[in-house]
Amino acid sequence: MLALWDLQKTLSIRGALLIGALALGGCSSQLADLTPTDAQPHARESGTYLPVHDLPPDRDQAIIPPEQRAKIEAELAAARDRQAVAAKDAK
Repeated sequence: MLALWDLQKTLSIRGALLIGALALGGCSSQLADLTPTDAQPHARESGTYLPVHDLPPDRDQAIIPPEQRAKIEAELAAARDRQAVAAKDAK
Protein backbone atom coordinates (compact mmCIF):
# COMPACT_ATOMS: atom_id res chain seq x y z
CA MET A 1 0.00 0.00 0.00
CA LEU A 2 2.84 2.37 0.82
CA ALA A 3 4.49 1.72 -2.55
CA LEU A 4 1.26 2.61 -4.38
CA TRP A 5 1.05 5.89 -2.44
CA ASP A 6 4.65 6.75 -3.35
CA LEU A 7 3.98 5.93 -7.01
CA GLN A 8 0.91 8.19 -7.08
CA LYS A 9 2.80 10.97 -5.35
CA THR A 10 5.70 10.69 -7.80
CA LEU A 11 3.38 10.67 -10.82
CA SER A 12 1.48 13.68 -9.47
CA ILE A 13 4.68 15.67 -8.99
CA ARG A 14 5.96 14.75 -12.45
CA GLY A 15 2.61 15.66 -14.00
CA ALA A 16 2.59 19.04 -12.26
CA LEU A 17 6.14 19.72 -13.44
CA LEU A 18 5.24 18.76 -17.02
CA ILE A 19 2.17 21.00 -17.03
CA GLY A 20 4.21 23.87 -15.57
CA ALA A 21 6.95 23.42 -18.18
CA LEU A 22 4.42 23.38 -21.01
CA ALA A 23 2.67 26.47 -19.66
CA LEU A 24 5.94 28.40 -19.37
CA GLY A 25 7.08 27.24 -22.78
CA GLY A 26 3.87 28.50 -24.34
CA CYS A 27 4.34 31.92 -22.76
CA SER A 28 7.90 32.33 -23.98
CA SER A 29 6.97 31.73 -27.60
CA GLN A 30 4.57 34.68 -27.48
CA LEU A 31 7.23 37.10 -26.22
CA ALA A 32 8.77 37.28 -29.69
CA ASP A 33 5.45 38.53 -31.04
CA LEU A 34 5.63 41.62 -28.81
CA THR A 35 8.59 43.08 -30.72
CA PRO A 36 7.44 45.29 -33.60
CA THR A 37 8.59 44.20 -37.03
CA ASP A 38 9.93 47.68 -37.86
CA ALA A 39 12.03 47.92 -34.68
CA GLN A 40 15.65 48.85 -35.25
CA PRO A 41 18.28 46.47 -33.88
CA HIS A 42 20.33 47.66 -30.93
CA ALA A 43 23.78 49.06 -31.68
CA ARG A 44 26.52 46.63 -30.73
CA GLU A 45 29.60 48.70 -31.56
CA SER A 46 31.06 51.14 -29.10
CA GLY A 47 30.86 54.80 -30.03
CA THR A 48 27.46 54.57 -31.67
CA TYR A 49 25.57 55.88 -28.65
CA LEU A 50 24.63 59.53 -28.41
CA PRO A 51 27.05 61.60 -26.33
CA VAL A 52 25.56 62.55 -22.98
CA HIS A 53 27.33 65.91 -22.74
CA ASP A 54 25.75 67.40 -25.90
CA LEU A 55 22.94 69.78 -25.02
CA PRO A 56 20.16 70.88 -27.35
CA PRO A 57 20.62 74.29 -28.99
CA ASP A 58 19.32 77.45 -27.28
CA ARG A 59 19.50 75.85 -23.84
CA ASP A 60 20.55 79.14 -22.26
CA GLN A 61 17.41 81.05 -23.27
CA ALA A 62 14.55 81.34 -20.80
CA ILE A 63 11.50 79.39 -21.85
CA ILE A 64 9.07 81.67 -20.02
CA PRO A 65 9.61 85.45 -20.11
CA PRO A 66 10.36 86.99 -16.70
CA GLU A 67 7.12 89.05 -16.66
CA GLN A 68 4.98 85.99 -17.31
CA ARG A 69 6.97 83.98 -14.79
CA ALA A 70 6.36 86.62 -12.08
CA LYS A 71 2.63 86.61 -12.90
CA ILE A 72 2.45 82.80 -12.62
CA GLU A 73 4.37 82.81 -9.34
CA ALA A 74 2.00 85.46 -7.92
CA GLU A 75 -1.04 83.40 -8.97
CA LEU A 76 0.43 80.27 -7.39
CA ALA A 77 1.22 82.11 -4.16
CA ALA A 78 -2.34 83.49 -4.02
CA ALA A 79 -3.78 80.00 -4.59
CA ARG A 80 -1.54 78.61 -1.85
CA ASP A 81 -2.70 81.31 0.55
CA ARG A 82 -6.37 80.64 -0.28
CA GLN A 83 -5.89 76.92 0.35
CA ALA A 84 -4.14 77.59 3.67
CA VAL A 85 -7.04 79.78 4.80
CA ALA A 86 -9.61 77.20 3.64
CA ALA A 87 -7.73 74.42 5.46
CA LYS A 88 -7.55 76.50 8.64
CA ASP A 89 -11.31 77.25 8.45
CA ALA A 90 -12.11 73.56 7.88
CA LYS A 91 -10.47 72.58 11.18
